[in-house]
Amino acid sequence: MDMTGENKSVDAVVETDVDRLAANAAKFIEQAGKVGAAYLRPREEGAVTSLVPDEAADMVKTIGAVAESWLKDPVKAIEAQTSLSTNFVNLWAETLKGLQGEPVTPVVEPSPRDKRFADSDWSTNPYFSFLKQAYLITSNWAETMVEKADGLDRETKQKAEFYVRQLSGALSPSNFLPTNPELIRTTLQENGENLVRGMKMLAEDIEAGKGELKIRQSDNSGFKVGENIATTPGKVVYRNAIMELIQYEPTTPSVLARPLVIAPPWINKFYVLDLNPEKSFIRWAVSQGVTVFVISWVNPDERHKTYDFEGYMREGLFEAIDRACDITGADDVHAVGYCVGGTLLAVTLAYMAAKKDKRIAQATFLTTQVDFTNAGDLKVFADETQIKAVEDMMAKYGYLPGTKMAGAFNMLRPLDLIWPYVINNYVKGKQPMAFDLLYWNADATRMPEANHKFYLRNCYLENKLAKGEMKIGGVKLDLSKVKIPIYNLAAREDHIAPARSVFFGSKLFGGPVRFVLSGSGHIAGVVNPATKPKYQYWTGGRVEGELEDWLENASETPGSWWVDWRKWYGEIAPKETKPPKIGNKRNKPICDAPGEYVRVKA
Repeated sequence: MDMTGENKSVDAVVETDVDRLAANAAKFIEQAGKVGAAYLRPREEGAVTSLVPDEAADMVKTIGAVAESWLKDPVKAIEAQTSLSTNFVNLWAETLKGLQGEPVTPVVEPSPRDKRFADSDWSTNPYFSFLKQAYLITSNWAETMVEKADGLDRETKQKAEFYVRQLSGALSPSNFLPTNPELIRTTLQENGENLVRGMKMLAEDIEAGKGELKIRQSDNSGFKVGENIATTPGKVVYRNAIMELIQYEPTTPSVLARPLVIAPPWINKFYVLDLNPEKSFIRWAVSQGVTVFVISWVNPDERHKTYDFEGYMREGLFEAIDRACDITGADDVHAVGYCVGGTLLAVTLAYMAAKKDKRIAQATFLTTQVDFTNAGDLKVFADETQIKAVEDMMAKYGYLPGTKMAGAFNMLRPLDLIWPYVINNYVKGKQPMAFDLLYWNADATRMPEANHKFYLRNCYLENKLAKGEMKIGGVKLDLSKVKIPIYNLAAREDHIAPARSVFFGSKLFGGPVRFVLSGSGHIAGVVNPATKPKYQYWTGGRVEGELEDWLENASETPGSWWVDWRKWYGEIAPKETKPPKIGNKRNKPICDAPGEYVRVKA
């Protein structure tokens, strides 16, 4: 018998080994007990604080508001119900035709980009075809109900859209063994051994998450930081309580005189910019004659609970700038901020503008928000109720556990980052493939209490930086006073810092802004190597009107934005000099890159 099951219908799979099936059932029950123990033990010990009740209550409240908006108008409610009923009547009629062997016309089909229903049985088997179409009819109808609901404020509608997507993704028949032909076929062929392996991995992943599911998205056994990931040569030349500063070894006979200081996000680790030699933005920048310094943030614990944005500015960015200038002899630097590291950079620039501090002469923002009006689905987690729940959790630990942020990011794209791995890992029982980007994604970091509280309230909840109301060190911040040249990169499919949000934020700066739009998303849109680019980028005129207007008149260029950025960098600061030595008497090398802070696990 062909054990691969390729191109076999569920109906054709009839051979099973009863003894093996029984033995595997016993093993499955044993592993299920381990899953239960891994889940319950931390809760019995009081080691797990869950936000689920608050999120569940908010979901019920939000979807209830959608239902209420429809019920206010009986005519509209009847029309909505009729639309759903008609589709199901048509589906049942076509299903009966299929059961009688007659040709059928699908009532609804999935999007070509939807890979959940690729197995042929979803179309050829009347049972599975019915399940697929019934699901699609219902989920499409629910999304339409939210979209056309009247009288909802923008925040409630956005939440409703988010929650409907979560429910829709979770309830797909592709997720469950009895309703997925491929999973049935696999289980019969393997006599249930796939379920035993899957349950074992589920127990391991709950154990790894200390009572919460930490979905493995990559086989991480083949990666080790400093050996085959984050390997660009350099030294840690400075260390304090919240960061290590890495200086990278030059590889060119001359370098730009103005050094580069990178502030990565402290949500995840800096080596997303140094995954491997081929994908490393850091290594590439060094090869282009740039003297690169990178901040490697500490993975905080309860000792760092009081560090807020001001602390990260003073002991992070300011220290990095001072050390870079001292080592290179430069008067100023080119600063790069990525994601929340970019938000910190914007805050720092506004503070420096108020203080007439000119140590940053030009700046680059990578998928960074400074105006959170259009901040996307992450705003679902940033209302008063949910922020208060996060604050209560951080008060207990002194930080936000890394699994909380990882879970929130995965929920932004559940059909890509949650359910495919649930099916592959825990039902098919297959180990995921090794992938450096997903290894990095799983290398979670904690958020210090004061810092994260400041970020959630001042940015996501109250949008104070954009409004000119934010204060740091007693100084009121005004981005319009930032006059230095800025390169502002957005990613077209970004779910974390939506391109529209980044575009609107560009309007707040008072100096020249080069807005560039990259293909792909928050990570792949940035990590798009110049030597082997996968995506394109767009450049255009002034940042005016809507993003769609700008894009309509923009020029599309195949390849990596890295090349465009390097040209912009050199045109503004063309002066070259001999490469500086690594460190000096005041900043003696401490250890090899990538340092020690990056190795600390959450």
